[in-house]
Amino acid sequence: MSQEIKPTNVFRENLRELPAFLALLRSVEQALIADLEFEKPVLDLGCGDGYFGSIAFEVPPDVGMDLQTKSVVGARKRKGAYQAVVQASAENLPFDNGCFGSVVSNSVLEHIPDYEKAMQEIARVLRPGSLLVFTVPSKYFRGFLAGSGLLARMGLHSMSRAYQWFFDKISRHYHYHDLAEWQAILEAVGLQIQRHRYYFSKHALQALERWHYLGLPALVSKKITGRWVIVPSYVNLWITEKILKRHYEEQYPELGAYLFIVAKRLS
Repeated sequence: MSQEIKPTNVFRENLRELPAFLALLRSVEQALIADLEFEKPVLDLGCGDGYFGSIAFEVPPDVGMDLQTKSVVGARKRKGAYQAVVQASAENLPFDNGCFGSVVSNSVLEHIPDYEKAMQEIARVLRPGSLLVFTVPSKYFRGFLAGSGLLARMGLHSMSRAYQWFFDKISRHYHYHDLAEWQAILEAVGLQIQRHRYYFSKHALQALERWHYLGLPALVSKKITGRWVIVPSYVNLWITEKILKRHYEEQYPELGAYLFIVAKRLS
């Protein structure tokens, strides 16, 4: 995969809709899948409110699926996102064997406690030769966090571990794996990695970490108005873009806080 220059407008447009830390992450993920071709029908597993599915694909996925009622309602309301939206658990997909040509799952599998069962279900609904494309935090995520690193350097190791636990809690992360571990997990259900890429360097993750906390006003806005960003004008957002743009445009690291994987369903 080439070290292509990511289009600036992608990050800018996401900043108009999402809190800064989430806009940064989603923009990089959008760039990662931009050159992929998805055989139809496409399942967006863990589609949330449908925002990513509506902006990241040249042709929107056919089916969106999520466990949360609020997310399903939002995805159904989002125009042009999916032909159908289904509420279901990833551990028990309500679809026939081999009925999908592609499955995409963006920042979802880390939120599923029984991810092995979910992987079995994903493999079951994929046709032989079809692709699973997914992104997840990598095994290096926790070690890259600035807060836990600072506490560890101060000799406060129990507090460092507590900080990692806290960040897992607010991020709803249940597990992390490196590439070799994902390879074993996928091969166990008949999937084979075709390509991969780490993304988000330590510096980029630490920026995301800081802006997590700075995003609290956006969370309040979302609760009250239904929108993350009340005034989505460039004048209002240009400083944020200027600060975070270098992390969006950074070269993909050899080892990163997140992992992008394309895997093929074998016969």
